[in-house]
Amino acid sequence: MKFEKAYIFSLVAPLMILLSIVGFTLRKDSKKIFYLPIGLMGIIIISEKELSRGIRRKKIFNKIKSFKQTK
Repeated sequence: MKFEKAYIFSLVAPLMILLSIVGFTLRKDSKKIFYLPIGLMGIIIISEKELSRGIRRKKIFNKIKSFKQTK
């Protein structure tokens, strides 16, 4: 079975956030700071994907509107 990159990234970002939460809650005080960058990267990946998806949909919608106006 062949996996695409999009599916892998879809699974990695939530796992990064989960790992960050678990590591942050279960580690000692001096080691907690190491889990923050992992969680932040997971949040950034998800938000960037959502923003790019919204921009793409908006462009497609504008193209559809322009085709309807010309007819």
